[in-house]
Amino acid sequence: MASYYKLPIEIRTGSGASLARELRRNGKIPANYYYSGEANQNLAIDKKAFNHAIHSGQQVFEVDINNETIYIMIKDIQYHSVTEEVMHVDLMRIRRTEKMTFSIPLVLEGDAVGIDEGGIVAQVATTIDVECFPNDVPESITVDISGLEFNSAMAAEEIVLPVDTLLISAENTTIVTCNPPKAEVEPEPVEDEEIELAEGEETTDEETTDEDSKSDEKPKKDADQDESSEES
Repeated sequence: MASYYKLPIEIRTGSGASLARELRRNGKIPANYYYSGEANQNLAIDKKAFNHAIHSGQQVFEVDINNETIYIMIKDIQYHSVTEEVMHVDLMRIRRTEKMTFSIPLVLEGDAVGIDEGGIVAQVATTIDVECFPNDVPESITVDISGLEFNSAMAAEEIVLPVDTLLISAENTTIVTCNPPKAEVEPEPVEDEEIELAEGEETTDEETTDEDSKSDEKPKKDADQDESSEES
């Protein structure tokens, strides 16, 4: 029989924003418990115990409600938008005799043969959705990539799943690839704009100088003509 992380909870009476704030100040998280055919329950969970639970690697937890041991999953977690503190939790009861869908982490194992040809392995999907009994939920699924060739990929349908576990994710979901490294694109040479600008400025100056010299010559010519008229 599988063992489950036991999550300590408290039944709370009342609801509302002020009560929720008071719970958080006392190191607890407001929570709600749902199950089809049963009335919803308002709960409180110790913050430290909850953090230990979600980092335990398990997805099914054991709780005691009204002197009855039941099994629950975390349906939803609400976080503070700035501090990322857990603000509220929704818990859902499950039956260990009924299969359910779980999102399981994937762990790559082995060295792909394509690496010897210069390939680089890239994990595309880190989790996969499967259906199984709550008793059989694995903490992770190991994916053997030793046969992954150069310029190839492994899809979800190629993963070897545990007994009584059904793949829910699309069969063609890419899990991992082995491709050549991306070629580095060399930047195109950029002409020195400063040099071009300097050359442009010199040309402009020369043109300006020529224009100025022409302007200077005209009055001189007129002056010569005036002197010639006086002599005659």
